[in-house]
Amino acid sequence: MKHGKHYTESKKLVDRTKTYESEEALAICCQTAKAKFDETIELHVRLGVDSRHADQQVRGAVVLPHGTGKTVRVIAIAKGDAAKAAEEAGAIMVGDADLVAKIQNEGFVDFDVLVTTPDMMGQVGRLGKVLGPRGLMPNPKAGTVTPDVGRAVREAMAGKIEYRLDKQNIIHVPIGKASFGAEKLGENLKTVMDAIVKAKPAAAKGQYIRSATVASTMGPGIRVSANKFGV
Repeated sequence: MKHGKHYTESKKLVDRTKTYESEEALAICCQTAKAKFDETIELHVRLGVDSRHADQQVRGAVVLPHGTGKTVRVIAIAKGDAAKAAEEAGAIMVGDADLVAKIQNEGFVDFDVLVTTPDMMGQVGRLGKVLGPRGLMPNPKAGTVTPDVGRAVREAMAGKIEYRLDKQNIIHVPIGKASFGAEKLGENLKTVMDAIVKAKPAAAKGQYIRSATVASTMGPGIRVSANKFGV
């Protein structure tokens, strides 16, 4: 695979044989973000679990102290007081059966997060084929199915992210923008790593965190030491 000039230059900043402490890794990562846009910094964590087994799943959500740097469009499917709370919290669209129909019949997916109340899941469950492949289906473990939709909307807008294993037993999450600088990115990274460590399944055996890597959107991966996170 051929890479562009910026990637090639960025790659020279990284010692591929070295595992960096998070502060140094993130400082280098910000230097590698040479694109004309504010690149997202991503964290990739490989775990020593097997996602094929239900008792080794790792999934949850956490609010980043400095957010993601992205404007998050949140909608809510709720009724009555819950709908009012969602509106007051800043949801861009709130509805119940009408919003379910809009998503189901019109393919409306122009949003980043959907929150709903438990009593609406009977209707929202029908939207799995539309929302599931896009990662937009609400889930209690992610805090997007809750009686307190107002809080869920505020947290999503403030930078709440969901983490979950993929089929290769890796978690991929954004931890902010290059413009944040290494210090703020470091605090976001620590928050995510602490949450992943806390979510360690009882059935997990051996080394839990196999590797952790950070990278800017257009930059090379930089290996991060996981020792300081208690693993």
